[in-house]
Amino acid sequence: MASRPRLLFLAQCLPYPPHSGVTARTFNVLKQLQEGYDIDLVAFYRRNHQQDSSALVAAREMLGRVAAYVAEPTPIPNEHSALRKLWDHVRSVFSGRVYTYYEYDSAAFGRRLHAVLRARTPDLVHLDSLDLHRWLPEVARVPIACTHHDIEPDLLRLRAARIRQPILRNYVKLQAARSQRVARRLCPGFAVNVMMSETDAARLRSLAPGAATLVVPNGTDTEYFRPNGVQALAGRVVFVGATYTFPNRDAVEFLLREIWPRIRTADRAASLELIGRNAPGDQARYAAESRVSPLGHVADVRPFLAEASCCVVPIRVGGGTRLKILDAWGMGKAVVSTSLGCEGLDARDGENILIRDTADAIADGVAQVLGDAQLRMRLERNARRTALETYSWPIVGARMRAAYSELLARAQAPSPAVAR
Repeated sequence: MASRPRLLFLAQCLPYPPHSGVTARTFNVLKQLQEGYDIDLVAFYRRNHQQDSSALVAAREMLGRVAAYVAEPTPIPNEHSALRKLWDHVRSVFSGRVYTYYEYDSAAFGRRLHAVLRARTPDLVHLDSLDLHRWLPEVARVPIACTHHDIEPDLLRLRAARIRQPILRNYVKLQAARSQRVARRLCPGFAVNVMMSETDAARLRSLAPGAATLVVPNGTDTEYFRPNGVQALAGRVVFVGATYTFPNRDAVEFLLREIWPRIRTADRAASLELIGRNAPGDQARYAAESRVSPLGHVADVRPFLAEASCCVVPIRVGGGTRLKILDAWGMGKAVVSTSLGCEGLDARDGENILIRDTADAIADGVAQVLGDAQLRMRLERNARRTALETYSWPIVGARMRAAYSELLARAQAPSPAVAR
C-alpha cells in the first residue's frame, strides 16, 4: 500500500479545546486534512487557551487523534515575561522588523521543528499564520500553503483608528506598515495563500501582486451545532466572544454603551448574555448593566445559543469570517450583524441575517427579531439551510484537500525536458 503524503503543520496556537475562532478553525482544518495526510503538528500554545499543565497534556492527547505526531507544545516566550515582551517591542522598533518576528522567536520551538524535519521530510507545509514567517527558511524546499485568518495590516489599521493615545496609535500604524511589507514580500512565493473569503483574497492580491489565493471559508460542525428543540426565551439576546481580543472587546463596549440601552427602551423584557472570557474588572462592570449577564467561559455554548431569540454581532474591527455567526446559523438562530461582522459570508439581508451598521439600526434590528415571530422564523430556517449547504466542515474540507492534492501533483510532476 502506498504511503500517504506527509504534511508539516506549523501553528501559532495549540488548537484544543476549539473554543475560540482561530482554535476552532485550526482544529477542524486538522480533522479535514487528516483524511488525506499524515500530519506532523508543531505548535506554540497560548496561556489563555491552556492555562495549566493538565490542560496542555489533555490538548496534546486530543490532537494526537487527528495528527500522526504532535510535538511538545512551546510557550510563546513573551507571554511569560514582561521583560521579554518589552524587549520584543524594542527589537521591532529598532530593527525595522515586524513585532511578530520576535514574538515567535523561540529556541525550544526551533529544536522541536528541527527534530521533526530530521525524522521526516514533509511533502507539503501548512503555515497556519504568516505570524510564523521567521521559520520559513527552515522549510523553504517544499510547497508551502499559508493561511491568513484575516488581513493583518488592515486589521491593525482599523485597530489604530480606535486608539486614543497618539504614541500607541502611531506604534500600531508602524506595525501595520511592517506587516504589509512582510506580506508583499512573502505571499507571492507561497504555493497558495489560503483565505477566509473572496473579499480577503482580493485584498491580498491587491496588497501582494502575484500571490496565488484559495478561498477556504470557515465552517461549522452542523452535527454539533444543530437545533435541539429547546424553546428560545422571549427577549433573550446573546453575544459570543472572549474580550481578550480587541475586536470582541470593542464590540462589547459598543454594544453596552450605544446599542443595549436602545434595545431596552424598545423591549423592557430583553436580557443579554455575554459568553466568553472577560477580565474580572470588566466582568464586574458588565454585570452592573441592566439585565446583562456576563457568563465568562462556558464549556458548551450550545445550551445558551438554544435559548437565544437573537444573536448579535456588532463587530467594527476585524477580518476573516466570523465563526460566531456560522455556529449560530448551525443552531438555526436569527442573527443581527454589522456589515464587517458578516463580511465574506453568504449573508443575505432579510433572508438569513439582518445587516445593520449604526447603533440605532442594530438596536432596531434586534428589536424587530424579538418582536416579529415570522421574521425570526424565516431567519432561523434560512440560517440553518445556509450552514448545511455552504459551511459544513466536510464540504469545506473536501475543497481544501483537493487544492492541496493539486499542489502536490504540480510539485511532483517531472520538469519538462529542455530542448538541445
